[in-house]
Amino acid sequence: MAIAEIVAHVGGKCGRHVWAAPGMMGDMTTAKFDPKREIASYTAPRDGFELVEVPPLRYAMIDGRDDPNTAPEYVAAVEALYAVSYAAKFALKRELGRDHVVGPLEGLWTADDPAAFVTREKSAWSWTMMIWQPDWLTPDVFDAAVAKAAAKAPAATGLRLETLDEGLCVQTLHLGSYDDEGPTLARLHDEFMPERGLRFHGAHHEVYLGDPRRTAPGKLRTILRQPVAREA
Repeated sequence: MAIAEIVAHVGGKCGRHVWAAPGMMGDMTTAKFDPKREIASYTAPRDGFELVEVPPLRYAMIDGRDDPNTAPEYVAAVEALYAVSYAAKFALKRELGRDHVVGPLEGLWTADDPAAFVTREKSAWSWTMMIWQPDWLTPDVFDAAVAKAAAKAPAATGLRLETLDEGLCVQTLHLGSYDDEGPTLARLHDEFMPERGLRFHGAHHEVYLGDPRRTAPGKLRTILRQPVAREA
């Protein structure tokens, strides 16, 4: 999905984006938790698909619909996510002495017909954009972060804190433009899943590991994830 314009828009407010995930390893007062090293599901093979068990993860989430390249609500939603995530990060570091890197932008994408992702019919897409939050973030701190961020990013009032439990998933690392994902998704939907007796069991999920402000479109890295269940 196209996020270059949004990341560029919020980058000046948030600084360079680094990625975070839940849990704690060692002394959080001296080190930031890095999901790319500690959470297995934040890595995926580039050549081919793999089945993984994704643990329950907490996210700040916001919903919307329509083409992310043209919908003003999408820009506002992503700006609000970053604003709240950084406000929460600084509050936790100040109040608890626990630091973490802000997670990557992620998206859940749905459509009445999954073929809309292969054909890139973006007006038919519904989305939930989200950023991971640490498991020591309390609802009170989250609410305070929303209130603080809303002063400059009014869409923040539409955010919620929710745990996503995807379980068994198929995923791969896509290298290239977001609009070049179609052939990979076609192989996933039409070959890999049917051949292994798998069916859709959740929204198409993308994890944006690349920074489009600093990376050529052909070198962007995106984890493409599909929750699945085995056919009875």
